[in-house]
Amino acid sequence: MVRTVAVIGAGPSGLTSIKGCLEEGLEPTCFESSDDIGGLWRFKECVDPGRANIYQSVIINSSKEMMSYSDFPPPADLPNNMHHTQLLIYLRLYAEAFDLLKHIQFQTAVLSVRQRPDFHVSGQWEVETERSGHRETLVFDAVMVCTGHFTQPHLPLSDFPGIEEFEGKYLHSWEYRSAEGLQGKRVVVVGIGNSGGDIAVDASRIAEQVYLSTRRGAWVVSRVGEGGLPGDLVGTSRWDRLMQTLFPSWIASSIENKVNQIFNHRLYGLQPKHGFFAQIPVVNDDLPGRIISGRVLIKPNIREVRGSSVVFEDGSVVDKVDVVVFATGYNYNYPFLPSGLLANSGLPLCLYRHVFPLGLARPSLAIVGFVCNLGAINPLAEMQARWATRIFKGLLTLPPEKAMLQDIKRDTSTLQNRFACLERHPLQVDHIPYLDSMAKEIGVRPNLLWLLLTEPGLGLRVLLGPCTPYQYRLRGPGQWDGARQAILTQWERVAQPFKTRIAPQEENKIRFSFSLKLVLTMSGTAILLTLFSRHSASSVLSHPADILAKVCTLPETMWGHK
Repeated sequence: MVRTVAVIGAGPSGLTSIKGCLEEGLEPTCFESSDDIGGLWRFKECVDPGRANIYQSVIINSSKEMMSYSDFPPPADLPNNMHHTQLLIYLRLYAEAFDLLKHIQFQTAVLSVRQRPDFHVSGQWEVETERSGHRETLVFDAVMVCTGHFTQPHLPLSDFPGIEEFEGKYLHSWEYRSAEGLQGKRVVVVGIGNSGGDIAVDASRIAEQVYLSTRRGAWVVSRVGEGGLPGDLVGTSRWDRLMQTLFPSWIASSIENKVNQIFNHRLYGLQPKHGFFAQIPVVNDDLPGRIISGRVLIKPNIREVRGSSVVFEDGSVVDKVDVVVFATGYNYNYPFLPSGLLANSGLPLCLYRHVFPLGLARPSLAIVGFVCNLGAINPLAEMQARWATRIFKGLLTLPPEKAMLQDIKRDTSTLQNRFACLERHPLQVDHIPYLDSMAKEIGVRPNLLWLLLTEPGLGLRVLLGPCTPYQYRLRGPGQWDGARQAILTQWERVAQPFKTRIAPQEENKIRFSFSLKLVLTMSGTAILLTLFSRHSASSVLSHPADILAKVCTLPETMWGHK
C-alpha cells in the first residue's frame, strides 16, 4: 500500500503535488535543489546546469484567474498578468495556506531514482539524494517528478554552419538574464517562440539593432484582449471549445482574420505556414511596436555564419553581429531517471495521459507538469497530481498496458494532424478536453446540465465564462465549498487591479457589452440545442430552448458583471 511519496522539485507542479498527496492522506517528502520554492518562476542571477531559469523582465502569459490553483483564488489586488516576482508571491501564499513548506527539504539534489529489487511486488523506489556533499538513499512507495521541461537547453549548433567560429558571442535563451551589456550591439535572436519574442523586444530597447530570425513565422497575440480584458479570458469558455470542435476551420479562420486586423502578419514578415491552433501563439504586447519602429527586423532562417557576419536563407547578410541568442527550446529528459524509462514502442516519449510511463509492474511513478498547451500549466499540473495520487492509493486504476499504448498512439496521431512540430514538441495537449478527461475519472468534472437546471446563473458562467480552475472543485473528491463563490466573483478580481483611477461612467458600458454578448450567445445556444433535440432521439433535454428561454429572464446581476 502506498504511503510515502517522494516529490522532486518545489516549483508550481511540485507544490500542488505535495498538496495532492496530503489530500489523499499520503506522506510527501519534497526534494528541492535550490534554497527556495518557485522553480522556473524564481529569478536567479547565477543558475546551475539542470535548473530552470527565466530572464528579469518576464511577465506571465496567462492571467491570474486562468493560472490559479482550483481552491486558491489569487488576491484581488494582484495584477491580471503578473511579473514573475508577483507570481512567486502567489506561490508562497499557496504554500503557506496549506502548510506545504514543512514537507520540503531544500538544497537537496536528487541524483538517481531506481526501482527496488522487489519492485514487481512492492512498487517501491530508491531515491538517492545529495545535500552539502552528503549522499543518502531513501525508500519511497511512489515518486512524483515535478521538475518541468525547461532545464536542458536544446542548442542545435550543427544546423548553423560556421557558428563555432563566430567572432562574437552566442548563448542559449536559458542563459539570458537581461539586456544589460547589449548597449550599442547588433543582436540576432534565433527562434520566435515566446522566449525569442520577449528577448528580441527586451534587447531592442538598448541594442543598436535586433534581428529576429524565424523559419516558420508565428501568430502573435496580446495579453490585452477585447475591451481591455485579459486576452485568455476571452474566447476560452466551454462554449467556445464546443464551437471550435464543431466548426474548426471557420473558427480558426475567424481568429486569424481578427488577429490580422490588429496588424497584418504578412506585412510584418510574421505570417506563419500553419493555422492558428496548430501551434502555441506568441504572446507579446510589444513586438508589433518594435517592428513598426524598426527596432526589431524580422529575418528568415540562418543559412550560415561567416566570421562576424550572419547570412540568411534569402541571401541577405548582416555584418558586424555581436551577439546571437538561440531561443531554440529544450530537450526533454530527466537524467536522474532510469535510461529509456520514458520511451516505449519506438516513441521517444511514451507517457499515458502525459503522466505515467509504460512498462512498470506498478504505477508508482508519475511525471507532473510535463505538458504544454494553449493555456496555463498550473491547473493541468494540479489535475495530474490529483489523478496520480488517487491511482497511487488504488482508488483508481490504469487500463492494461496494451490499451494505454493504443491510447498514446491514437492521441499522438490525432495531435500530429493538428499541431505543427509535434515531433520536436511531443508535450502538446488540448487544455479543456485534457482537464476534463482526468476530471471525469476522478469524479470532479462539472455537471453542466445539472448546473443549468438547478442553478442557471452559475451554470451559465461555467458554460459561457472562462474555464477557470474553480470549476473542478464544485463536486466530487476534493470538493471545495468556496468554489461556487470563486466563480461568481472572478470578474471582480479581474477588475480590482484596474481601479487605480475609477471612471464610473464606463461601468454600465462594460456591463451592457457583456450582457449583450451573453444574450446573443444564449440565443445561439438555444437554437443549437433545439436542433440537437430535434435530430437526436437520445437527447437528455426534451425542451432545451424553453429551459434557456427561462434562464434569459434572470436578472442581469445573476449572470453579468457584479
